[in-house]
Amino acid sequence: MSLPSLAGHTFLDDPALKAVLAALGGGNETRIVGGTVRNALLGDPVSDVDLATIHHPQEVMARADAAGLKPVATGIEHGTITVVAHGKPFEVTTLRADVETDGRHAVVRFTEDWAEDAARRDFTLNALYCDGEGHVFDPHGGYADLAARVIRFVGDPEERIREDYLRILRFFRFFAWYGSGRPDADGLKACARLKAGIATLSAERVWSELKRLLAAPDPSRALLWMRTTAVLAKALPECWGIDAIHRTVVAEEAEGLAPDPLTRLMAIIPPHHARIDQLATRLRLSRREAERLRAWADAPDADPSLSPEALSKLLYEWGSEPVCDRLLLALARAREEENAEKATALKRQLETARAYERPAFPLSGKDLIEAGHKEGPALGRLLAEIEGRWVDSGFALPREELLALATKASD
Repeated sequence: MSLPSLAGHTFLDDPALKAVLAALGGGNETRIVGGTVRNALLGDPVSDVDLATIHHPQEVMARADAAGLKPVATGIEHGTITVVAHGKPFEVTTLRADVETDGRHAVVRFTEDWAEDAARRDFTLNALYCDGEGHVFDPHGGYADLAARVIRFVGDPEERIREDYLRILRFFRFFAWYGSGRPDADGLKACARLKAGIATLSAERVWSELKRLLAAPDPSRALLWMRTTAVLAKALPECWGIDAIHRTVVAEEAEGLAPDPLTRLMAIIPPHHARIDQLATRLRLSRREAERLRAWADAPDADPSLSPEALSKLLYEWGSEPVCDRLLLALARAREEENAEKATALKRQLETARAYERPAFPLSGKDLIEAGHKEGPALGRLLAEIEGRWVDSGFALPREELLALATKASD
């Protein structure tokens, strides 16, 4: 298959990139590599631009400095220097070959051989390079695999996986984003055979891959193959089934919502506080992620029969986010079951919940103290009682009436 040229692609016209290439030498000295080339060939957006070079890190720093650019030794032990040009960072990594690997970390040596560097990369579609003129270099048939939507390991799949067991999850993540049909048979078998290696990975790396997989436009088929190979049970033992994933994706699209990894996670784990605590600890979720999952688990089930007033009270008590999460998953189920009446009601509630702004309770403990009430536990109970009356009024009772109610209640 003849290779296309990326000449004229907008990312190559970036003055910052041109400055870095001029400093480090183009052509056979420094090339753009990996996801940048892959996405440009697909016509997908290009964000960060990574570079590979024959120059050793110290030489990269010296050349960048001589050209008036800012070199930063962000990963010098692995051969990576961040070069900042026109305020924009570029990761520049010296060509490498593996000397020793243990499934998590690699000892590397630097090389000037582009074929050696390509041979240590994970998948053929990531072993793509191009120079500043847009000429594409494809030592492992990555473009043909990209065109066929095949995720294929470079060289022997088991060897690649034994170098870094995270590549098992990356195989399915890239399949979710770029694959179609059935996954590459050799890669699938290797992932199934070596899945026990997932246990050696750090929690942060596992969650990062799972989150990026769940953020794919539709991760359903990737999760299906992960379940089939028992990889999913190793990576996410809390999963209780994946049947709800596709309907959740469909619901997101129908509501104009961006793919949300946490919503998709909710679709495949039970809403049990203890299980979520276990998952949050095991995968070291951020505090924000764990709090959102717990709030979803604790919130009441979606109820399409709720009146607008009851929905307002629910939103006030629980907040918009957990209610929206519950409603979206319930709406997805109703649509799959072709229950039009239920789906219509849930959709209306979801629209209300997404636009919800929590009203401010017009009283505080300070207000009650200034009105003559004493500090202490009774004050808190009184304030909660008055707030409940305010909520029951549809948030309509004015401040003066609430103060009067407080005085009457304490008489």
